[in-house]
Amino acid sequence: MARGRKQGGGRKEPRFGLAAAMADLRLDPKDRIPSDDTPKKSVAKTAKKRPVEPDDEDDVPAREPKASTPKPKPRRGKSRWGMSIGRMFYWALVCGLWGVIALVGVVIWAGAHLPPIQSLEIPKRPPTIEIVGYDGTMLAQRGEMAGANVALKDLPPYLPKAFIAIEDRRFYQHFGIDPIGIARAVVANILHRGVSQGGSTLTQQLAKNLFLTQERTLARKLQEAELALWLERKYSKREILELYLNRVYFGSGAYGVEAAAQRYFGKSARQVTIGEAAMLAGLVKSPSRLAPNRNPEGAAKRAQTVLAAMAEAKFITEAQAQAQIAHPSVAVKPAGAGTINYVADWIGEVLDDLVGQVEESIVVETTIDPKLQSVAEAAIIDELAAKSVKFNVSQGALVAMTPDGAVRAMVGGRNYADNQFNRAVTAKRQPGSAFKPFVYLTAIEQGLTPDTVRQDAPLDLKGWRPENYTREYFGPVTLTQALAMSLNTVAVRVGLEVGPKNVVRTAHRLGIASKLDPNPSIALGTSEVSMIELVGAYAPFSNGGLTVSPHVVTRIRTLDGKLLYMRQTEQPAQVIEPRNAAMMNQMMQETLISGTAKKAEIPGWIAAGKTGTSQDFRDAWFIGYTAHLVTGVWLGNDDNSPTKKATGGGLPVEVWTRFMRSAHQGVPVAALPNAQGSGLVPTLAQIASQITAPSAPAPSARSAPPSRGNARPEAAAGLDGWLVDRLFGGRR
Repeated sequence: MARGRKQGGGRKEPRFGLAAAMADLRLDPKDRIPSDDTPKKSVAKTAKKRPVEPDDEDDVPAREPKASTPKPKPRRGKSRWGMSIGRMFYWALVCGLWGVIALVGVVIWAGAHLPPIQSLEIPKRPPTIEIVGYDGTMLAQRGEMAGANVALKDLPPYLPKAFIAIEDRRFYQHFGIDPIGIARAVVANILHRGVSQGGSTLTQQLAKNLFLTQERTLARKLQEAELALWLERKYSKREILELYLNRVYFGSGAYGVEAAAQRYFGKSARQVTIGEAAMLAGLVKSPSRLAPNRNPEGAAKRAQTVLAAMAEAKFITEAQAQAQIAHPSVAVKPAGAGTINYVADWIGEVLDDLVGQVEESIVVETTIDPKLQSVAEAAIIDELAAKSVKFNVSQGALVAMTPDGAVRAMVGGRNYADNQFNRAVTAKRQPGSAFKPFVYLTAIEQGLTPDTVRQDAPLDLKGWRPENYTREYFGPVTLTQALAMSLNTVAVRVGLEVGPKNVVRTAHRLGIASKLDPNPSIALGTSEVSMIELVGAYAPFSNGGLTVSPHVVTRIRTLDGKLLYMRQTEQPAQVIEPRNAAMMNQMMQETLISGTAKKAEIPGWIAAGKTGTSQDFRDAWFIGYTAHLVTGVWLGNDDNSPTKKATGGGLPVEVWTRFMRSAHQGVPVAALPNAQGSGLVPTLAQIASQITAPSAPAPSARSAPPSRGNARPEAAAGLDGWLVDRLFGGRR
């Protein structure tokens, strides 16, 4: 018994009643409620931790091994999916809320950078500068070309409809911003994987043109939208459409349909055809790329798209669209295209001095002859096209003015579109022998005459040895012969004789404004000058010795006729004595008769002038004149590189002759002033008509150039010699 008690863990007392009945009752895990997980675990843990009383050991049943059947997992799939959707919805709501807050903040920021909406006003048109010739012909325009405002009721109905059809079909339905149009554009761009459509309305485009820049930024788009809403609130649809048509940019400097119609078709917007209206509407997409004067094929193709859109919108019939497509519109060549732009640039530089800052559109009346401008342009371009490669000459310039300084034509370069540098006004080059007339005029004023003899021989000035072009020397020659043949040694000797400083004073007195170095080489034109001042300095030779101021502007007025500037008639100063001017004319006439410019000839006219070639053939000049016109021509290279022996007596004389012959057609013949100041030197034809055949000396050919060697050149003989003897009382 003792052993049994020891093994049993103690003596068991019998129990009775309800406690005894419930003592052996135990719950199986399968009998527990699955969802009530937490209490089960708590009870189990409590039971596990409760100490077993020694007297209860017999009451605790033996622990059964765990069943091999896996414990069933609670069904939680539906709950987790619901929680995921809930979380997604929550975060989407949070992100959306913050997105709205950010968008509102950006809109507020963009609006803060706009001027107060209440103070916004439709800005004035930018001023334009219309440049017209002396005959009233339109030459060019500067600034932003803006035509007069055209009322919507005055335009053909298909013109505004063309813009609505291609740019904003829902113009009359939206409130400044078109959500449907934006959505359609987004879908189209996604499908085409690029920007194929835009969602901007006409109102947005107007807002951008009036108040904003062309930059492509989100801030600018937001500002554009805000301004569009403001425009729609303040103006009616008709007013917005009218503003749009009068302010939108059409390329080539044209703002508004009136300016564009004038620019491209040479007519008012009131008179454009359906095809022309479609072409104008098509330009808005890309004005620079589709301008019909630059890209006629692209403009015509775009116009076809606009015509199809107009037919689709029922603005025109299909038959009308097909008729216009079959006969596309053609842009007219605008007046003033090409080298006249050099003149326009020059005018733009002097406007500030004449009228101050330009704040309204003006008309500038000039001295330019449109016909002569065209002739000058053709002469320069054609000559360079034919001989630029042969002589390695890339650029040319021409200035033609009347003896009183009114510029009739100016070509500042070969091609304005390629290079806008004005070689006629801005460039300064060495004039070479074209400067020698100022040396010889100084000598004449100090008592020498055209027949004064000086030695043509080698010269050494402290190591400087000027040479003639041919490296030949002719011994004693007259000043006339030395100038006509452009003998360098004689020019240097005469320059030293009269004094380089006096030569510089003479040149400045006649109109040269550039700085001149008074050294021995000044006689050979080593100091740089501009073409406009060199031609102006020759003008006193043609007008009897009166100073001139080269000018191109005569009047400036506003579009409504208000006079802002008028050139006052100047009282010219006598800068050359008439007798001295006549002697210089006789000397420079010989240049065209027997000298370096023998190719220069104008039938029926007495002409004079001087060629010039700078060192290493870098510049080739010819300045020649009649009593009607003074014209200078320069050819060379912008980089100052040498040409292939291009001389003043070659290409420049050819250009000059072509231009001057055309310029003198139909002009009454006039001769250069004579020594007595009585007016004119009679032409050779006039003298010959007054002389009977038996008594007149047989007119010889033009005086021969000096023979080679040291033989002295013969003076001009025949009728020319008779004329000089009568004018100057014999030769000295």
